[in-house]
Amino acid sequence: MNYLANFLSILSLVGGFFSIIFSLEGHFTFASWAIIFSVIFDGMDGLIARQNITPSEFGKELDSLVDVISFGIAPAILGYIFIYHNFHLWSTLALLLYLFCSVWRLAKYNVTPKENLVNCFSGLPTTASGGILASFILIFRKGHPVPLPQFVPTVFLFLVLILAFLMVSRARYLNLDGLKQLCGNRRRIIVLALTIVLVIEVFLRKMGITVFTLFLIYLIFSPFVVKRLDHSL
Repeated sequence: MNYLANFLSILSLVGGFFSIIFSLEGHFTFASWAIIFSVIFDGMDGLIARQNITPSEFGKELDSLVDVISFGIAPAILGYIFIYHNFHLWSTLALLLYLFCSVWRLAKYNVTPKENLVNCFSGLPTTASGGILASFILIFRKGHPVPLPQFVPTVFLFLVLILAFLMVSRARYLNLDGLKQLCGNRRRIIVLALTIVLVIEVFLRKMGITVFTLFLIYLIFSPFVVKRLDHSL
């Protein structure tokens, strides 16, 4: 199981690496999807790792290092090149802060006792923050040079700052165990429903909005759901 979990971590790393390459080449749709696929591989890695009787410290460290690249560096490069093009001081400082908070968040996670993370994370997971930035880019991606709406750079800047703050905050967000507890026996139905919605959105060419909305729902409502689970225990 440990080998499989580590392999999935490597696949997540591959997604982050190719996202950076695609960003540098100007293929922003591919770059965004590469990060989202990294999110999927990271989630699968977490599911497999939780089935191991003996936790792997190597796997834990590997996963965190991969997350820095796939959900810290890759989204920052993607957003900077796609939205700002040339040097922009405030966006540079904001994305540097975002990267710093990503690293800080992962370091804090690695030293937090496992018993303190039963159903939730302390701080927004870097996986979610990277997915939010990538899906935001998907909404405004263009196949040819078209000026972005004037509000996009400002909204993106504030989004980066909000995500940076939430990653190092004490806000609690559902982890995979918490999601399992929340869904209960309805997990298969929920997964099937989400799959159907995503397939429909592929044909409607609105995947960016749908994926961003799903991440946004997690961002906003997850802390309230964690409190509800606490009261139900």
